[in-house]
Amino acid sequence: MKDPGAASIEAFRSELVEWLRVSCPASLRPGAKPTEEDRAAWQQAFCARGFTTPTWPSEYGGGGLSKAEARVLAEEIPRVASWFPVASFFGTSMLGPVLLEFGNEEQKKEHLPKITRCEIQWCQGYSEPGAGSDLASLQTRAVRDGDHYLINGSKIWTTGANQADWIFCLTRTDPSAPKHDGISFILFDLHQPGVTISPIELISGASEFCQVFFEDVKAEARNLVGELNGGWTIAKRLLEHERAMLSGGTGRPSDSPRARKGPPPAPKSALAESARPHLGEAEGELADPVLRHRIAQWEMDALCFGLTLRRSGEQARAGQGPGPATSMFKLYASEMNKRRSELLMSVRGAAGLGWSGDDFEPLDLMETRGWLRSKGNSIEGGTSEVQLNVIAKRVLGLPD
Repeated sequence: MKDPGAASIEAFRSELVEWLRVSCPASLRPGAKPTEEDRAAWQQAFCARGFTTPTWPSEYGGGGLSKAEARVLAEEIPRVASWFPVASFFGTSMLGPVLLEFGNEEQKKEHLPKITRCEIQWCQGYSEPGAGSDLASLQTRAVRDGDHYLINGSKIWTTGANQADWIFCLTRTDPSAPKHDGISFILFDLHQPGVTISPIELISGASEFCQVFFEDVKAEARNLVGELNGGWTIAKRLLEHERAMLSGGTGRPSDSPRARKGPPPAPKSALAESARPHLGEAEGELADPVLRHRIAQWEMDALCFGLTLRRSGEQARAGQGPGPATSMFKLYASEMNKRRSELLMSVRGAAGLGWSGDDFEPLDLMETRGWLRSKGNSIEGGTSEVQLNVIAKRVLGLPD
C-alpha cells in the first residue's frame, strides 16, 4: 500500500487519538493499576480494529494501514495506554507473512483473522533431534491418506508447543527426492490424538522449549501451503522473517520474551544506571574504568545497530520482504544480547551468582537466569555459524 500524504496522515492521527481516548480503559492509562477485565476489553477493542497486525489487509482481519499510518499507531499508543496488546509472534511475525505470500485464498481467510484476533497460538515445527543446523535432513514424514496427511516423527526445541493450538511444520513428503526437494510445509491442530508434548527444562530453569512427538497425527490436505514438495522455499522465507523478528527489525511493538532477544529499546544510559549501585561513582562517573569503557562501547554499538535497523526498514518501504541481510542483523543482535548479559554479570559481582533465596534482590535473580538464557540466542533461529555462512554466500557472494 502506498503511503498517504501528510494531510491524510494527520487526519488519521486525529481519528486515532479520539478512538484511543474513548476506547482505552482508565485502568490501562500510564501510572494506573490495570485490571484483568479492562485488559480483556482493551484487547478485544484493539483486535477488532486489526491493530495487532496493522499493515495486513483488512479482508484478512488486519488493520489495512499503510506503513506510515502504522508508525503513527506505534507513536500514539504508548501516550495513552500502558499496555500494547499483541498476538502470537509466531503468527504475526512468521506464519502470517508467508501465508500472505504463499497461501491460497482459503488458507488466508481461515487462519489470518484468527491470528489477528489472538484466537490461535502457533508454534514452529522445524528442528528435529537429527536435523538442527542441517535442517533439510529432517525425517518427520507426511503420507497422503485420502483428504488427510498422516504425520509421524518428532520435533525438538519447539518454543511454546505446550501452550500452542496449531503448528506450522516441515515434513518429508518424498523420501526419494534430494533432501531439499522432498519437503512440504503443512499446518495442523495439536489438540488431537497422537500428539505428545514434553517440555524441556533449560539451564536457566525455564521450560519454554519442548519436544513434540507425532504418531499418525492427521493434517488436512487443504492445509498444505504452497506446492507439494515445495516447502523448502517457504521454510527459507519464513526464516528470513524470523531472523528479522529476532534482531528487532520487524518494527512491531511486542511484549513477547522471544521478541526481546535483540538489544532492548532502553534509555541510552540504562546499563550505566544499573551499574551505579554495584560499582559506585567517582566524580560523577562509574568508579570502575574498565567496566565503564565496556558499557560505553556497548551503548555506542547498540545505538549504531538501532540506526542500521531503521535505515534497513526505510529501504524496505517499497514493499520488499526481508532478505539475506536479516542474517547479519540476527547474528549481531544475538551477540549483542550475550555481551549485555555478560556485562550485567560483571557489574553485579557476587550478586550475579544468585539463583534463589531471600539473600538476593529479585532483579539479580532475574538477570542471572537471563544471562544463562542468553546463551541460546546464538542457536535459535539458526546458529551464528549458519548466519555467517548465509552472509558469506548470499550477501557477500563469496565462493564455496
